[in-house]
Amino acid sequence: MATAPSPDETILYLVSCFRPKIRRGLLVARVLDNMPTLDRDVKEHVRTVCQNKGDTAAADVLLGALEDAPHRPPGLCQEFYEALLRGGFRAAAYVNPTLDELPTPSLEEVHEAGAQLLEIFMGRLVEELRAVQVAEKCMEKQLFEGEDLERVRVQYAARGNHEAVRELLNRIERKREWFSPFLAALREAQHEEIANELNGQQIECNENGLSADKTEGLHAPAAVEELKKGTDMEPSSTGEENSSEEVWEASAVSDDEDKRSSPEPELSLRDYQMEVAKPALEGKNIIICLPTGSGKTRVAVYITKHHLDKKREEEKPGKVIVLVNKVPLVEQHFRKEFHPYLKKHQYRVTKLSGESQLKISFPGVVQKNDVIICTAQILENALLNADRDPEEGVRLSAFSLIVIDECHHTHKEGVYNNIMRRYLKEKRQNRKQSKSWLPQTQILGLTASPGVGGAKNPSKAEEHILKICANLDADRIMTVKEHAQQLSNQVKEPYKKFEIADDKRQDPFKEKLISIMTKIQSYCKFNPRCEFGSQTYEQWVVQEEKKAAKEQNYKERVCAEHLKKYNDALQINDTIRMIDAYEHLKSFYQEEKNKKMVVNEEVDEPLELKLEETDKFLIDLFYGKEKELKALASKQQYENEKLAKLRTTLMTEFSKTFEPRGIIFTKTRLSARALYQWIKENPKFEDVGVKAHYLIGAGHNSEVKPMTQNEQKEVIEKFRHGEVNLLIATTVAEEGLDIKECNIVIRYGLVTNEIAMVQARGRARAEESTYVLVASDGSGAVERENVNIFREKMMYKAIRRVQDMPRDEYFHKIEGFQLQSKREVQMKAKKQQRKIYKQNPSFIKFLCKNCPKEVCSGEDIQVIEKMHHINAKKEFQELYIVRENRTLQEKEVDYQINGEIICRDCGQVWGTMMVHRGLDLPCLNIKNFVVVFKDKKTAPNDIFKRWSELPIKFPDFDYAEHCESSDED
Repeated sequence: MATAPSPDETILYLVSCFRPKIRRGLLVARVLDNMPTLDRDVKEHVRTVCQNKGDTAAADVLLGALEDAPHRPPGLCQEFYEALLRGGFRAAAYVNPTLDELPTPSLEEVHEAGAQLLEIFMGRLVEELRAVQVAEKCMEKQLFEGEDLERVRVQYAARGNHEAVRELLNRIERKREWFSPFLAALREAQHEEIANELNGQQIECNENGLSADKTEGLHAPAAVEELKKGTDMEPSSTGEENSSEEVWEASAVSDDEDKRSSPEPELSLRDYQMEVAKPALEGKNIIICLPTGSGKTRVAVYITKHHLDKKREEEKPGKVIVLVNKVPLVEQHFRKEFHPYLKKHQYRVTKLSGESQLKISFPGVVQKNDVIICTAQILENALLNADRDPEEGVRLSAFSLIVIDECHHTHKEGVYNNIMRRYLKEKRQNRKQSKSWLPQTQILGLTASPGVGGAKNPSKAEEHILKICANLDADRIMTVKEHAQQLSNQVKEPYKKFEIADDKRQDPFKEKLISIMTKIQSYCKFNPRCEFGSQTYEQWVVQEEKKAAKEQNYKERVCAEHLKKYNDALQINDTIRMIDAYEHLKSFYQEEKNKKMVVNEEVDEPLELKLEETDKFLIDLFYGKEKELKALASKQQYENEKLAKLRTTLMTEFSKTFEPRGIIFTKTRLSARALYQWIKENPKFEDVGVKAHYLIGAGHNSEVKPMTQNEQKEVIEKFRHGEVNLLIATTVAEEGLDIKECNIVIRYGLVTNEIAMVQARGRARAEESTYVLVASDGSGAVERENVNIFREKMMYKAIRRVQDMPRDEYFHKIEGFQLQSKREVQMKAKKQQRKIYKQNPSFIKFLCKNCPKEVCSGEDIQVIEKMHHINAKKEFQELYIVRENRTLQEKEVDYQINGEIICRDCGQVWGTMMVHRGLDLPCLNIKNFVVVFKDKKTAPNDIFKRWSELPIKFPDFDYAEHCESSDED
């Protein structure tokens, strides 16, 4: 006959069954006080986890200790149950070995709904409850013990009423059958109105599917049932369900999956969202200015649906295009906003980005769908194609509504502005020709901050806002006025602080770098009047390199190039670690040595190149000091003070929150990667639960390998689900991307403009969030941040002045700026036409930037796909060798990169080998050459960054002719 399980065995079985409910139903410190048998070291470990990560995580560790059979003293589980009973904790009901107190499903529903109601009303409860008075009433109702009341009083005395309320609510929901006694305590503490709302009377929670008319007079169980219809009952940040950045977990691409997983989301707006949307719902062009996290994209979806519904009712064609400025936003807006909310109304929504665009006819996509989400460049390309062949492109008139995300980029020569200039041109033509039957496309712009465009006074700030409105042909710019308090409750302002590091520290590594740079300057007789390691020095040295290349002065050009690398190292040393600066220099000089000994891939044999006297001096100088630099870089006492400030900030913020999430914004990809490495190598960060990853751009204009868009997406997904809780990002994460709310945002020595500041600060929108600027004293970062704060205030005042402007005056100014923009375009076109070199391309020649030997004539250059400049002449092949390309990147186009081409004499990189339709062709990068104009009498030599700057037009590559001549050879 089987023996009955012991109480300890029964409790362990119950723990395995109800672990999630148990870990959320107790306060660890109180339980530990009543467990004398538990090992002291285990207690200390549990208390440490509780302090750093919170009660739920600590409860997990405690339950793990109970389950650790070899080290569990007899009766420990029974002791745990009795400790829960003494504390009055809800978890006791789940581990009673007699099984007499297991909560019924209806009782569990009441608790879960009560907890959800606390979440929903958290903002108001924190603001309005008098914590100590309520706690005293809870004590009278025997809901609280003496320790509970004492802890609330301690929080009140130390950190104020808000923190005391949070402590009160944290303790309340862990108690047994707490809901009704808590309501009674609220009423006796003179919080009758709040108690009534929690009990289901006059509740207004439309964003959660709970409306006032449905809940009038309901008591808790009935309110619970109504609440469950509009929410999944999982705790979430208050009110975030209607945020454009919030995740919609239902699949956006599979209708079958949607049916299985969850009901269709209901599309509704909060009052403040409806306030800014009203003019657009009337068909007017507007700019909506709402802060990050307030649901701008949701407003755009609502306006889109209303627009299409109206067109459908009127039996008129309706088509919407949503333009974004970053590829990841295409997928984000499709999957989380437009597709889930519009598909149930039988609207066809599709997405297009660079990868898919190459395989699908854009006009065909537009014809088949009601809503198209794509990057703005795709639309501009289609508009240009339509100019050449109407069958191959689309006209703006194909769309009845254009939504422009991050519309503050609609200025100067940006792609948004190119599209809007075309729109305004068509509008003027329609007006002239009186084609009233041709409806004008509606425009909707979205932004968190239009900025002030560098304005230094209110009138210039106002002018900037008016220019943005003019560029978007906006009837008005909309901000929240009437429902400002609701917006304020939705979008929490973070606590802001500055962490300033002392820049007067001893820095022998920096002194050694400056010593080397001084020797190079003396060798080359340079005498700059700017500070080592500054931006000014970098600008000076770049100009010197360019000047020396034009003058074919090899010594000065190479010295300037090396000085720039040392200046980069000084900036790295100021930002991150000495070892990172050392590795940067070491990598550069290793590459310099490799240039002088390369393998010619065509014959697979080493080729030693000539070493000039200047090269020998510079290489010997570095390697002569390398050991000393490496030794200094490893001395911790000289480490960067800013890193110490960053370490303290991270440790503090990650210790005080149960589920912390943060972003560090830094200037360069190199610093993002280096900070990630620094965090990985420091075990103290792991102790407080930091799980970091870097997030950098996808462009190829940096020495650091970029992230692909899939890699970016993967990191953001991990961040959203908690696998990563600290992003170290460049400015790629400042705007647009769907990054989960953070409770700590750090700008690490990075201060740009007021738009970037607002965007970055908007990431800190979790409860009790903090926004920190970490910078060194004397860097000017604090001053620039204060200027940005001033400009932000100036921006909002300028917006208000524009909104209050008489309508006639507003439209008069808008029209003036639109005409000014038209004239600027015309003048630029004429200027560009004059710049085109009238002579034959043979009147220019190209010299190697390093040697400098003559490489080829302008007549040897041909162009592939209006982009790639190649030299296919057979004699040109004798001047270069091909080596492995260390930064090989796969591209989704009909060519591939095979290797680098370098000068046969000096090793200077000239460009890359590309494969085009089966042909190996050398593709040249103009920045690696000096261009000589044969007929220019003064300054005949010049340096260009890109081919488009060169005032000459080269012929297209003739594939057939090249193949014929190759066959003859």
